[in-house]
Amino acid sequence: MRIENSFIPVRGVGAKTERRLWEHGITHWDEFDGSVVGETTAGRIYDFLDEAAPRLDDGDARYFDSAFPSKERWRLYENFRESTCFFDIETTGLDATHNDVTTVTFHRGDETTTLVQGDNLTAGALREQFDSADLVVTFNGKRFDVPFLEQSFDLSVDVPHVDLMYPCKRLGLTGGLKQVEKDVGIDRDRPDLSGRDAVRLWRQYERGDDAALETLVSYNRDDTENLRTLMDLVTGSLHDETFVESS
Repeated sequence: MRIENSFIPVRGVGAKTERRLWEHGITHWDEFDGSVVGETTAGRIYDFLDEAAPRLDDGDARYFDSAFPSKERWRLYENFRESTCFFDIETTGLDATHNDVTTVTFHRGDETTTLVQGDNLTAGALREQFDSADLVVTFNGKRFDVPFLEQSFDLSVDVPHVDLMYPCKRLGLTGGLKQVEKDVGIDRDRPDLSGRDAVRLWRQYERGDDAALETLVSYNRDDTENLRTLMDLVTGSLHDETFVESS
């Protein structure tokens, strides 16, 4: 689903009203003619479209991040697919006060970049990645990855953010990322590795085992690149569940 199919950002337009518009063949902003809804709601829709259309032309993802209800922000993805950045971090533990970030992988378009502690993992390098993204996608990143990075590197990640854990739950997909991948049929090269193994691999690398770092980076990259596959599956399923195609 694209942003232009959506009327739910308008004040007073809920899921039922939006669905009624679609059922009457009004499935795109260009098709809205003031019918189906009352005069007050129609006026609000026209006002929204007058403001939103140029914002969309300008690629203003932050405007739509604020306009959409949080559970519907997955709808931004299709419009901002090419500038969406998927990312995942590995750490030595769960507490940013006492533990460190070891690797951070970003995946955008056809490029995957991994930053490693002690090499190229710096606040500046992180900012560069986030500043060039219109939308970021994580799994449990709102509760873990983002606050961990913000505390560890004294930065603010304010890019529009879709945390896939929540739309997955909406589709009945629960558990961690590995379990969700298994449930939807996404395969991994190293299916038996876990977050605990990521800590072990980092410790081995600190003791001089370069091969352990290669394995850790590969694991982190799998986490990140698989997010794109999962995002495509989830948004496709939510589209099918939510959108009413005009006949």
